Amino acid sequence: MRGVIALTGATGFIGSTVARKLVQEGWCVRALIRSPSSSARLAGTTVQWVQGTFEDLNSLERLVGDADVVVHCAGAVRGITEADFYQANVEAVARLAHLASSRNPAPRFLLISSLAAREPNLSPYAASKRMGEIALTKVGDRLTWTALRPPAVYGPGDREMLPLLRLMLRGIAPVVGRKDARFSMLYVDDLADAVVKWLARDSWENRVFELDDGHPGGYSWCEIVETVERLRGKGVVRVRVPGPVLNLAARLNTLAASVIGYRPMLTLGKVRELRHPDWVCDNSMFCRVANWAPTVRLEEGLRHTLGLSASPAIGTRA
Repeated sequence: MRGVIALTGATGFIGSTVARKLVQEGWCVRALIRSPSSSARLAGTTVQWVQGTFEDLNSLERLVGDADVVVHCAGAVRGITEADFYQANVEAVARLAHLASSRNPAPRFLLISSLAAREPNLSPYAASKRMGEIALTKVGDRLTWTALRPPAVYGPGDREMLPLLRLMLRGIAPVVGRKDARFSMLYVDDLADAVVKWLARDSWENRVFELDDGHPGGYSWCEIVETVERLRGKGVVRVRVPGPVLNLAARLNTLAASVIGYRPMLTLGKVRELRHPDWVCDNSMFCRVANWAPTVRLEEGLRHTLGLSASPAIGTRA
């Protein structure tokens, strides 16, 4: 057994993939869970569960305990105001970092942030991710830490991008971004592998790294649609959705959420994120210092995500 990792977000899309990878690599994973019924994604693994919430300091104390590393994957992605994101994306980081820094020796700390933190003025979500990184830096003199900023992460089990990809597979592609927009993507297994590579190094300079799948200059919406067309073997109808239409849909969705009482994904802030022209990453620094290289190409990743092959040919980039 390599050591103990205190993990948050283990029941989520990214966190569960990270947890499985860490267990496979021989780490003892101790994960925070709100309810035992949420552990289905990791059934059959050796993950040790600590029941509790970010508001419960006793739970966080048990989670961090004697851990060698703290990996914070949990985060809020749905909401309207800053308050909807603050607890998971800022306060939780601050509390975990403070607990970690009070240990002797202090465990290393890895924050799975978001590329959105690069543009904090776009949305309350983006602002919260930047504030979470800032909260981590405040204990930087007492803690070895790293923050990873992945772009759009996709893969089996993703609930955010999968509906759009399935619609494209059926032959209709809503194009919600600007014509000149370019963005990076990252397959979830490659993100989990980046965590493993980070763990393999004993020392790090405290800093933020961007991650992506290594495709030069990112992708355009047209390239994504063309990839889906190759997968389905026939054309896809492109439906460009103008910005004003997206804004109207976001306002109506926000109103419905306020009345019914749920946290929406499509908001005015999310529209600003979607229509931002530059979400292209540069992963060269992390590749160099961590000896990491993404291996999943977009077409292979989409095939696996959409369940088009029982054993997709996911391998080394050509």
